[in-house]
Amino acid sequence: MRSKSIYWLAVLMCLFAISCDSTEDGSYVDPITIYEKVNGNWGLTNLKMVDEFAKANKIEPSEENLSTYFNYEDFKIKFNVDEKNNPTSYEVAGNVPPLFAPKGFWQLSSDFQPTKAGNAIRIYLYSDAQKTQKTDELRLTSVPGKNEEMEIQLVRSSGGSPFVSYVFKLNAIN
Repeated sequence: MRSKSIYWLAVLMCLFAISCDSTEDGSYVDPITIYEKVNGNWGLTNLKMVDEFAKANKIEPSEENLSTYFNYEDFKIKFNVDEKNNPTSYEVAGNVPPLFAPKGFWQLSSDFQPTKAGNAIRIYLYSDAQKTQKTDELRLTSVPGKNEEMEIQLVRSSGGSPFVSYVFKLNAIN
């Protein structure tokens, strides 16, 4: 009987010693921002032009695939960041008609994914490094993740009403 109680006492002491072990949480690292995900080279997989007026009025066809027209299969865009993952410049490569300024500087409307559904992050395009001369605005409609795919949308409006949009589906180029 005495050997059994010594055995259980030893087991309890071991369990107590194990439970007192402090867990190491590691050291602090900055959270991953959207800038880190957008940074890099992107190649076009699909470019779709959407007639927003036709779409709103249920007129078909309201969409046209432009991927194989005007050399858009050669479209590439590079978003650059500095060593602290702050946005710097961007540049479009490929012999394609420009839908927005082919080079300049960029910045996001938010560093992190918005918590409200339907709030797309905006990519602001600028002609100057101080980011005072905005040239265009893109919507980041699909944030890159593990699949290394991204979707951006360029909307053209007149009098506050959108009439055409261009949806770029992009893949990361390593």
